[in-house]
Amino acid sequence: MTPATPARASALLSNLTAVRARVSTAVLQSPIPSKPIRLVAVSKLKPASDALALHQAPGSQVHFGENYLQELLEKSRLLPASIKWHFIGGLQSNKCVTLARDVRGLWAVESVDSEKKAKLLDKGWGERGPEMAATNHDEDGRLRIYVQINTSGEENKAGVEPAGAAALCRYVREQCPRLKLQGFMTIGAIARSRMTTVENENEDFVCLKETRDRVVKELGLVGDEAGLELSMGMSSDFEGAIALGSDQVRVGTTIFGDRPPKAEASVV
Repeated sequence: MTPATPARASALLSNLTAVRARVSTAVLQSPIPSKPIRLVAVSKLKPASDALALHQAPGSQVHFGENYLQELLEKSRLLPASIKWHFIGGLQSNKCVTLARDVRGLWAVESVDSEKKAKLLDKGWGERGPEMAATNHDEDGRLRIYVQINTSGEENKAGVEPAGAAALCRYVREQCPRLKLQGFMTIGAIARSRMTTVENENEDFVCLKETRDRVVKELGLVGDEAGLELSMGMSSDFEGAIALGSDQVRVGTTIFGDRPPKAEASVV
């Protein structure tokens, strides 16, 4: 793998630093008590050298997100095992076992929207060999998953309907012993994202928060188990998401720049 040029590495670091500053400012301005926000740098369709440039000091970025399984597999094999990978793309049932079993350093799968996919991820996680398991970033041996909620009601969007969230979460907790329910994720409607400001609340983010609160109540979760996270907010709307209580934002183009067409993208 050819390293990023000094100019490219410098530009990436500058972008990352600017996003981190904006996150910090948004936290300070939020009406919600200050809490650490996890920044996931979405490196999809960008070369592995870009991620490496940000992972190395002084950037020291740890959490990276990918949308495509094959690209994630390749990058996880090329890059240091210290990277914590998030799969945030559309999840196909026939790829769940491979995703959970074969990705080095897999930290979370954020797009779980059916019992079938949850069960297959649970199966794949159980098939990780000792070498792969050594790269797990977990405290208790389980794979973190987020239930994806279709908050916008768009037919082309993945995710379970808000009304079905509690049943899926109950299934994960009771039938998938290798999975840890980390929280909820949404990808809001583009038009709403573009209109989102700290003052102009995004309906999708409000819906995700209400869904989380309802699930916690319906499942009777208390203590640490009640602290289910909200993964919401991307390049165009992450400050508004933080204002509404997001625990994790997923930022790609603001850090890495515009992406090439998928057919032209290269990992190395």
